[in-house]
Amino acid sequence: MEYFNYKNLGAFIIPTGIGASIGGYAGDASLYAKEFSKICKIIVNPNVVNAGIFSGINDNMLYVEGYAIDEFFKGNIELKESKKNKIGIVFDKSIPIEILNIHINTINAVKTIYGINIKDYAITEEDVGVEFYIDSSGISTGRVKNIKTLLKASESLVKQGCEAIALVCLFNDDDLNENYSNGLGVDPIGGIEAIISHYITKELKVPCAHAPAFKNYEISTSIVNPKAAAEYITPTYLPCVLLGLNNAPLLTKNGNYSLKNIDFLIVPYNALGSIPVFEALKNDIKIYAIKENVTILNVTNVSIRKSCGINIVRTYSEALELIKNERKIIST
Repeated sequence: MEYFNYKNLGAFIIPTGIGASIGGYAGDASLYAKEFSKICKIIVNPNVVNAGIFSGINDNMLYVEGYAIDEFFKGNIELKESKKNKIGIVFDKSIPIEILNIHINTINAVKTIYGINIKDYAITEEDVGVEFYIDSSGISTGRVKNIKTLLKASESLVKQGCEAIALVCLFNDDDLNENYSNGLGVDPIGGIEAIISHYITKELKVPCAHAPAFKNYEISTSIVNPKAAAEYITPTYLPCVLLGLNNAPLLTKNGNYSLKNIDFLIVPYNALGSIPVFEALKNDIKIYAIKENVTILNVTNVSIRKSCGINIVRTYSEALELIKNERKIIST
């Protein structure tokens, strides 16, 4: 495989819980991100590649949680490449024993097949108490009644030498959005998952990602939309998180990559209200807003009053060709 290397790094980001038509489901953005990873290393948030028992991650992708991406674009942290991270897993105390056993079998399977270094797991001292819902604007969100118990368990694993943390909290099956399975609705749990992982990343400064656990662990026999299918053929969503965290970059003040290494940022067309977008504009980093990927938001270059600095491109393929052609010009 041929890799171009101009500034070394791009970013391919699709925020979770905002109903992105591409990347709003289960790993359905993976094939798009994979094409960009052929021309350079790219930062991806877990939402781009996570797909239950599958993962779209590859060796040219840097798996970085949303809060850490914001801090990276603000210049507060750098990314240090890492391989075979020592991973700790935190389980919500409220997870029933039979569900916990499924996850322990999952851990052992992932260790056996992929050789992932899962150092240990911890169970929270108290129930975490996750609630999730779609708010009046249509965005996925929620709240956590006892997030400090997650932090305490995570801290104990970091003190044991864990370099990355996977979180597994119990979610109420009854609140799931039926439209999601039809490829129409917003991921009902994505927003609160982001809140959980943001908090632990902020407090502990380690790579982190979340996988939900449900009391109903039966595999669906209904035909669902292909974009959501990966989440309907498994009782556990932990493998993709472990595969992502395995080689996730460490968060540091002195790493292999800083903001100055970023060459381009790829985002959905109408989700331009994020920290990476505004920081990219400040730092003259090329932004490509992809029109084929729309969300329930309406934050465009017009609404943020930025007529220049943001390239509106019809498809991911067109953006990829533009970047390739620009690099050829620069290299000559």
